[in-house]
Amino acid sequence: MTLRTHKHPKIVTRDKSGNRNGFLVPIYNIHDNFISAENSPKQVYITVCDIGQVKGPHLHLKRWGFFTCIRGNIRVIARTDNGYEEYFSGEDYEFATVEIPAGIPAAIQNIASEPSYVINTPSPAWHVDIQDEHPVEFDEDIFKWPGNNE
Repeated sequence: MTLRTHKHPKIVTRDKSGNRNGFLVPIYNIHDNFISAENSPKQVYITVCDIGQVKGPHLHLKRWGFFTCIRGNIRVIARTDNGYEEYFSGEDYEFATVEIPAGIPAAIQNIASEPSYVINTPSPAWHVDIQDEHPVEFDEDIFKWPGNNE
């Protein structure tokens, strides 16, 4: 299975005088047709991955994840039928959204020199009565990254 990413433009915003006052990055738009109606976001949350740290790996059998790094940079490592695959999101990667289908174990690794802020828009939403976290192990060597793991 090939996972997909969807890059997002960084759009400069301006005040009424035309002066730059920041930027916006559209994370989800139904008209992009990237996320199917069946998997449209049911929850939105932010997770922060500290410098040099890894979150996961996690395996969800029912929940899809759609990860977009909005500050810093992350490497998403997924284990598919083809082995380990890596995808990137963040300031240096056009704020790409990385799609992780249900049944694909994945981990998020901070590859920046600052904490990385990641938005996830999973489907279905997490609920205390619907646990969907399953144990999974990754080869620790997969997390070696220049600057993070000496």
